[in-house]
Amino acid sequence: MSPSTHPLAVAGLNLLPMASSYRGPLAPGCEQCKEGRKMVLFVTGRCRFRCFYCPVSERRNQLDVTYANEREVHADSDVIEEAEAMGASGTGITGGDPLGVLPRTLHYVTLLKETFGKGHHVHLYTHEPNPQKVEALARAGLDEFRLHIPPYLWGSLEGRGAAYRNTLLRARALGMRQGVEIPVVPGHGRELRVLLHALEELPVDFVNLNELEFSSTNEAKLWAEGLEGNPRGWGVRGSRKEAEALVRERSWRVPVHFCSSGFKDSVQLRERLKRRAERTARPFHRITPDGTLVMGIVELPHGEADLPRVLRALGKPRGPPKGTYVVDLVRRRVELGADRLRGLARRLPFPAFEVELYPTADPLEVERSPLNDAAFSPKPSVGS
Repeated sequence: MSPSTHPLAVAGLNLLPMASSYRGPLAPGCEQCKEGRKMVLFVTGRCRFRCFYCPVSERRNQLDVTYANEREVHADSDVIEEAEAMGASGTGITGGDPLGVLPRTLHYVTLLKETFGKGHHVHLYTHEPNPQKVEALARAGLDEFRLHIPPYLWGSLEGRGAAYRNTLLRARALGMRQGVEIPVVPGHGRELRVLLHALEELPVDFVNLNELEFSSTNEAKLWAEGLEGNPRGWGVRGSRKEAEALVRERSWRVPVHFCSSGFKDSVQLRERLKRRAERTARPFHRITPDGTLVMGIVELPHGEADLPRVLRALGKPRGPPKGTYVVDLVRRRVELGADRLRGLARRLPFPAFEVELYPTADPLEVERSPLNDAAFSPKPSVGS
C-alpha cells in the first residue's frame, strides 16, 4: 500500500515551540495538553518494569502515592477539586504504572466520567501489555490508550514483542484511540525505525516520541549507559536530534509527534498554571505571563499575637477592608497586594516581602524579595 492511499496518510511538518514538531494530527490528549487543559492524575509511583531512564521524582518513585497535578490525593474530592480549579477538559492518567493498581485506575476513570461527563477526555499511559486489562479500561470509558514499548523490544513486534502488538490490536478493536509513546534513546535509531514500520502496518493512531531527559532519580543510570546532558536543557544529548530526524522523514504513514522536554516544562506546564491562576487567584494577586502569582506578605514572627499591630499598620484602626488581605496563621503571615505593601513596608516593624509563587494546591515560592529592613533580621525561634 502506498503512502498516498494508506488511511493514515499524513500531511506536512508542523512546528511547535521549544523544538517540538509533528506530522499528521496530534492525538486528542496531546491537543489538550499543549493548551494546558489536561489534568495529570498520577495514580501510583509503583512500577514493576523499572526502566533505567524513568524520571519520576524521589517523592513518587516506587511509592504508592496518588497526585492530581501537584496536589496529593487522599480522597475523591481532591481529584474533583483539582480538576475544577484548573478547568480541566480532560485527564491524563500516568505513574509508575496505572495498570499495576487496576482497580484504583478504573475507579478514577469512572469517577471522572460520572462527574464531568463523557466529553471529559481521559487518556492513559502504561508499560504493561495486557489485553484483558485494556478491555476493563474500555468498559470504564477510557478514550485513549498509550503503550510504552521498552527499547530492548524496539523492532518488528514479533517474538517477545508480540504481546505489545496484540494489546494495541485489542485496544483498536474495542474502539479506543491507541498509540505508542516512548522516549528516544540515542543510539537506537535503527531499531526505532523498524518499530515505526511495524506500527504503520498495524496501524496505530499515533506515535509520540519524547525527548529523553535527566532527573535526580535517573542521572546515575543514564551516565552508566554512556549518555550525556544537553547544554540547552534537561534533555539527553542526541535524543532530540534523532527524534527530529525521524519526524522529518516523509515516509511515515502514521502520525508522529516529537515532544521536547522544554515543551513540557515551558509550554504545557505554563499553560496549565495560567488556567489555574485565572480560576484561583485572589483579588490582590497579580498573574504573570508565566502563570505564577505575585503578592506581598508580612510575616508574623510570634503568630497571632502580632496580628493586631500588623492590621493597624496596614489600614484603619480596625484593620484593612476584608478581601484586600488574607491571614494565614499556619504560615504565620498576612497576604495582600504587592503594590499596596510596597508603599507601607518601610514603616512596618515586621518582615515584609514581595513573593512570586506557583498557583498550585501546595504553592511553591519561585522568588522572594525583601521590602524593608525587618526582612533582613533573623527569625525568632517558634515559641519565643
